[in-house]
Amino acid sequence: MSFRGKAAAVRFEAVSKSYGAVVAVRAISFAIAPGELVTLLGPSGCGKTTTLRLIAGLEMPSAGRILIGEDDVSRLPATARDVSMVFQSYALFPHMTVFENVAYGLNVSGVAKAEARERAEDGLKLVGLEGYGGRLPSELSGGQQQRVAVARALVLEPAVLLFDEPLSNLDAKLRRRVRDEIRELQQKLGLTTVYVTHDQEEALAVSDRIIVMRDAEIAQIGSPRELYQAPDDRFVADFIGDANVVDGRIVSIDGELALVRIGEALEVYLPHRGLEPGPVKVALRPESLHLSADGSGLAGEVLKATYLGGHVEYRLATALGELFAVDHQGELAAAAGARISIGLRERGVALLRG
Repeated sequence: MSFRGKAAAVRFEAVSKSYGAVVAVRAISFAIAPGELVTLLGPSGCGKTTTLRLIAGLEMPSAGRILIGEDDVSRLPATARDVSMVFQSYALFPHMTVFENVAYGLNVSGVAKAEARERAEDGLKLVGLEGYGGRLPSELSGGQQQRVAVARALVLEPAVLLFDEPLSNLDAKLRRRVRDEIRELQQKLGLTTVYVTHDQEEALAVSDRIIVMRDAEIAQIGSPRELYQAPDDRFVADFIGDANVVDGRIVSIDGELALVRIGEALEVYLPHRGLEPGPVKVALRPESLHLSADGSGLAGEVLKATYLGGHVEYRLATALGELFAVDHQGELAAAAGARISIGLRERGVALLRG
């Protein structure tokens, strides 16, 4: 099977969806390029699943336009859209074999029996389940069932592939493996893919870009690196990883950089992001805090130290408030009550615009 060249763009133009007085999605606009994997990320009730269902045709917009490729599909039902979805529950038929599950969509679409068999066999081979066609879903592990659901979607050769919380039923170790498999398959086939999750680590691992949603609107769109290193506001900073949000002040601006003073002891040059001199909020990632006992920088006291094998987590009392720090290098071995010094590393510090 070859999917390359069929991937289509997806575009939302001021799309809203309301259920009576409840607004689930409010005038959102974005574009997904052919072959791109974009994740819709946000807390429960933010509108991400509704947005996915709007792409699928399982919901119709109250306002705005949805385009797949050059076609306006805003009023087309799911059956008239070239889209396949992998559901959170897998939605496999328990009484059908793995092969029958994968071939089901082809059969109901009227594909000739010989072609349906070939495509179903190719689909199982693609997800590493060749030889499993005669088994029932109950005879497979959770990860294997997930792959059957992916194969069933892929054999329809969709222009857009949708994933609705696909890993939520798997344990943590298996989630990492299956998410890597999904990403490798998506890149290999060049599929346009929209992926919904509330797990920020999962979103960072699989995405070309992430659309962070909050209260039925888009909070920020960017690559995983952009969102982590330069969040727009406190919500995005807190939702994409951990962040200490502290008060600072832009002292001066020189070109693209601002001299930022944080408390009485810390100064750093940061991209000014259009902000003017004066009070600002600064996001400090836990790994951006350099901990030592040299007496320089910001004074702090260890409230709690938690050893987690590959790193140590610290809760620190400082003049800026309580800070959370992560030491991956093992540079400091401090117990609760220890006095320490806190400096800033070059990465993981950003001004917040909102």
